Amino acid sequence: MVDFRRVTGSLSVSPQVTEADIARAAAEGFVLVINNRPDGEDPSQPTSAMIEAAARAAGLDYVHIPVRGGPGPDQVEAVARAVQGAKGPVLAFCRSGTRSIVTWSIGQALSGATDRETLVSQGAAAGYDLSGVLPG
Repeated sequence: MVDFRRVTGSLSVSPQVTEADIARAAAEGFVLVINNRPDGEDPSQPTSAMIEAAARAAGLDYVHIPVRGGPGPDQVEAVARAVQGAKGPVLAFCRSGTRSIVTWSIGQALSGATDRETLVSQGAAAGYDLSGVLPG
């Protein structure tokens, strides 16, 4: 069972999820799953289609916003729109959770919604070091 790491009241991130984790996410009140992991990174990972089917079956919304390496402006904007448009808590995941929190936090920093110090602190509380990836 994967660890859902709370970043804010509206966003949690996690390492790679399974279909069983998706059912647990629904039971815990998440309404949207964001998959930031490209298909085929690892032969053992579930495909986006598999996770989407599990999410839909559990009554969750789902969006696939794959990030290879560092997130680009399109991915940052897509994640920001998805989180803002969600009608409740969001769970974003990738292989380790790092791409998910980095993509979200860059959007928060660039929009001015959250200051860098707060984002670094939120990241640290969730187990991620954002100090080297956010604009100063």
